[in-house]
Amino acid sequence: MMTMRHDNRRRMALRAALGLAAALAGQACMAQAYPSKPIKMVIPYTPGGSIDTVGRLVAEQLQKQLGQPIVIENHAGASGLIGSAAVQRAKADGYTLLFNASSQVYMPLVVAKPTYDAQKDFTPVAQIGYVPLVVAVNNDVPAKTLGELAQLAKTSPGKYTWATSGLGTTSHLSEEMVNRALKLDMEIIAYKGAVPQLTDVVGGHVSAAISPMPGVHPFVAGGRLRAIAVTSKNRVAQMPDVPTVAESGIPDFEVLSWYGIWGPAGMPADVVATLNREVARAVGTAGLKARFNDLSFVPTQSSPEEFRAMIRKDIESIGKAVKEANIKISF
Repeated sequence: MMTMRHDNRRRMALRAALGLAAALAGQACMAQAYPSKPIKMVIPYTPGGSIDTVGRLVAEQLQKQLGQPIVIENHAGASGLIGSAAVQRAKADGYTLLFNASSQVYMPLVVAKPTYDAQKDFTPVAQIGYVPLVVAVNNDVPAKTLGELAQLAKTSPGKYTWATSGLGTTSHLSEEMVNRALKLDMEIIAYKGAVPQLTDVVGGHVSAAISPMPGVHPFVAGGRLRAIAVTSKNRVAQMPDVPTVAESGIPDFEVLSWYGIWGPAGMPADVVATLNREVARAVGTAGLKARFNDLSFVPTQSSPEEFRAMIRKDIESIGKAVKEANIKISF
C-alpha cells in the first residue's frame, strides 16, 4: 500500500513538473513568436510623397527580415491626424504601426484642439533618419534665389503663394518661418500630401513650396521645378549649386524632416526591442543605403529611449518657434 501511494506521489510530481516545463516552453515560444502574422503599417499621407516613398522602402526590407508581410495603408487627411488616430486606437500588440515624419510630434503644438499627446499616446519604436527640405518654385517664377523670390513677393503683394503638404507639417512650419524671417506676406495653401502640393506648383497654380527632398528631387531633376535653396545646415550632394536658406539671408536657419516608426501606447517592451533591432538592421543594409543616398536621406540608428529623448527635445525647441510665430490651426 505504501508503495502504491509513493508511486502515485511520484507520478503526480512528474506530471506537475512536466506541466510547468510545458508552460515555460509555451511562454518562451510566445515570446519568440513575434511576428506571427502580417503587420499593418499606416502612412498618414497620400501615396508617392516623401514619407510614403521612404516608408515603403523600409517596409519592404523589414518584411524580408521578419518573414511576415507588412501591409501599407495610406490614411491621408487632416495633416496626418486621421492616420495617427487610427494607430492610437489600435491594439498595442505590435501588429499596427505608424510610419510618419516629425509632424507627428509637431501637430499637437499647432492645432487649436490637440487630439493626442505626442509623448503619452504613442510608443516610439525607432527613428529612421532625416532629410533636408527644398525651396522650389514654378519655372515661370522669375526667381533664381530665395532673396529674389522675397523681393518679388514684396513688390507684388498677394501675387506669390506657398503650397504646403499639410498644416502643421515641417513644410508648413518652414514656410511660416521663412515668411516671418523675411517679412513676407505669401499666403500658404494647404494640400493633402506632397504629391498634390508639388503638382500644383508645377502646374503654376501656386508659386513655390518647401518640401522634403525625396519628393522634390524628381521634379527638379526632370526640369519641372527650380530649386532655389535647401533647409539643411550644409548644401546637399545631389544639388551642390543650390545654396542653403542660411546662405540666402536667414542666418542659422536649419529645418530637417525626420522620419520614424511608432505604435500605440503600451506596446510590450520585447516587441519594441525586436522592431527596433530589425529597423537598425534594415537601414544598415547596402541596398537600402544606396536608395537612401539617391534621396539625400540620412539614415540613423537609435534605441527607443534615445528616440523618446529626441522627441522630447524637439517638442521643446519647435514649440518655442511655434509660440513665437503664433501658429495655430483648426480643422
